[in-house]
Amino acid sequence: DPSGSLASIIKNSLEKEQIVIVHGGGPQIDAALKTHQLDSTFIGGFRVTTPEIFAIVQQVLSGTVLREVVGHLRAHDVPAVGISGRDGGTLQATVLKTLVDGSEADLGRVGEVAHVDTALLKSLLDSGFTPVVSPIAVEFDGEVEVPQHGLNVNADLAAAAIAGALDASSLIFMTDVSGIYRSWPDKDSLINEISASELEVIKGEFDGGMAPKVKACLDAIKQGAKVVRIIDGRDPRALDEALNGVGGTKVFT
Repeated sequence: DPSGSLASIIKNSLEKEQIVIVHGGGPQIDAALKTHQLDSTFIGGFRVTTPEIFAIVQQVLSGTVLREVVGHLRAHDVPAVGISGRDGGTLQATVLKTLVDGSEADLGRVGEVAHVDTALLKSLLDSGFTPVVSPIAVEFDGEVEVPQHGLNVNADLAAAAIAGALDASSLIFMTDVSGIYRSWPDKDSLINEISASELEVIKGEFDGGMAPKVKACLDAIKQGAKVVRIIDGRDPRALDEALNGVGGTKVFT
């Protein structure tokens, strides 16, 4: 966002909505892994995360990227505060062992959010701040926190869990395409709107990075989000329109 256009749109929207921002950082992680001469593979849209890779992922997401996003937003008068999903036990996750299509896979230190503790987020929102969350979770074995272990959570799925827990009026995914396509890369196959039940039927048809986004849309609706919209985050107008309820692919209950 070199021009500050997205930050300005977010600032203007704060007059009518509270906003929580969840970020990813795939390109930055790839660059850091290359520097450390570590290979990274993907299965079903998820990064296989060994303990060595997790250490770098956490450093990049909760350090470099989080600080850059917060700094940029604050430079444009957005009252941003950065937290890791581990802070305050906000994101509590178990080890993810099943892909979107239902098949089993060993992904290493990759988590699936089991619970969101909204206390810290709500405290920040009520104090007038805009939380920015890096998608690193506390490992939770179902009963107790495993303090020495964190888990890498797909940012889309982290956002979905947070949106559901907060009963968000809208969840907006900013990606590098205009929405969900039935037959990518056929640009004419863009889905303008689709019900969650219809998307559930065809979810197994998606691969790559779109598979987790489709799952995240469905998860968010199931967990309480009212509307989910996928937009092209490279276009500031798309965010402005999405915050006003139009554009991209709309997934509804």
